[in-house]
Amino acid sequence: MIRLYLDEDSMSHSLVSALRGQGVEVLTAFEAGLIQASDEEQIAFATSKGAAIYSFNVSDFYRIHAERLRGGKSHTGIILCQQQQYSIGEQLRRLMKLLGALTELEMVDRVEFLSAWD
Repeated sequence: MIRLYLDEDSMSHSLVSALRGQGVEVLTAFEAGLIQASDEEQIAFATSKGAAIYSFNVSDFYRIHAERLRGGKSHTGIILCQQQQYSIGEQLRRLMKLLGALTELEMVDRVEFLSAWD
């Protein structure tokens, strides 16, 4: 199953607990000691851990995705969601649907929008 890294914007304690309760391996920016780290540092860390990053920072991470691909740098996946678009339960439901449908290998260099996983 795809491992997740939640940046500081998306790392709700309730969501982390719910994901872990479903057997998802989750690491947060807080646990990694990366609060206030740059977005580039966040994605580099997630990639080093083989985890897809989950963030509400849609525009910046989509830009970073494009820049990394142009520069020949890979990443282990980006999952984006508009902040406050979904409840914790809805985020969990959609994330579990995504995690059940895609493999770690399929997430490499890929961006998924949580809104597409209804």
